[in-house]
Amino acid sequence: MTLPDLAAAWMRRLPPEAAHRWTIRLLKKAPTGKGPVPVAPQTVFGLTFPNPVGIAAGFDKDAEVVRKVFGLGFGFVEVGSITPRPQPGNPRPRVFRLEEDGAVINRYGFNSKGLDYAERQLERARCQPLPGPLGVNLGKNKASGDAAADYAEGARRLARYADYLVVNVSSPNTPSLRALQNVAALRAILESVRNVMTNTRPLLLKVAPDLDSACIDDIACLAASPLLDGLIISNTTIARPAMLLSGRAHEIGGLSGRPLMKPSTEMLRMFRDRVGPDMPIIGVGGIGGTEDAVAKRLAGATLVQLYTALIYEGPAVISAAAAAFLEEIS
Repeated sequence: MTLPDLAAAWMRRLPPEAAHRWTIRLLKKAPTGKGPVPVAPQTVFGLTFPNPVGIAAGFDKDAEVVRKVFGLGFGFVEVGSITPRPQPGNPRPRVFRLEEDGAVINRYGFNSKGLDYAERQLERARCQPLPGPLGVNLGKNKASGDAAADYAEGARRLARYADYLVVNVSSPNTPSLRALQNVAALRAILESVRNVMTNTRPLLLKVAPDLDSACIDDIACLAASPLLDGLIISNTTIARPAMLLSGRAHEIGGLSGRPLMKPSTEMLRMFRDRVGPDMPIIGVGGIGGTEDAVAKRLAGATLVQLYTALIYEGPAVISAAAAAFLEEIS
């Protein structure tokens, strides 16, 4: 067992939020690893991805360990969600392992150190070239009355450090956030973001796996406009599949991990059918190994992301998923 695998096993003995905090602290002090798994690179959004497996937003919320995360083997890294002003998120406890289900429920609520802190961290990360693309995931403050202004401010401050930007309106843990997935609210947000971007960074939208067919149709039409360059499908789910075994299944929040694989992949397939073959889609949700990576690819994913699998499988899942995904392409 490698040192990263041993560290992951040790972290599972800690309460989940404490394990996350300690992981970030240890990565800050650890030497940078070998970098992205060396598999066939792809060009997406005009960017070169050393391999197709990235880390989803939520792990490095404040862009504190960007280089160290690349060192684990990921082909791209997405930080955030970052809100304009610092906010503590929801009361603790707010994250729960469902070990019997290979899953996690979180209700963090966009805990963020804010733009000032994130900008300093991103400037430091960019002092030298990164080994792969860096995405910046933007959120809104809980108390904000102007969502479009919040996302625009995030883009104005951080676009210069990002290879791509993500508008996240799909977390279930900020009141009324998912209501912003209606087409009128989305258009206003995306137009505000585009208006402040002085570069041509790709702009992506991250959606929920719980959308109805009408909302899927509306977002697919919006994706065909010049406002969007790609989609990320999907965020965590508020549904609770009947198959869940853990006593923690009743906790409020977003469910990730193995039970999310089926609904998120079906959502991915529905969006691919609607937007056609050319729009890049990042598939995320439930990937725990090689078969899951292949299933995402078959459903229409251009790239994939994972996070919860690191808790249960350790860093070895990165190279296995990358190799399987690329084998399916070839």
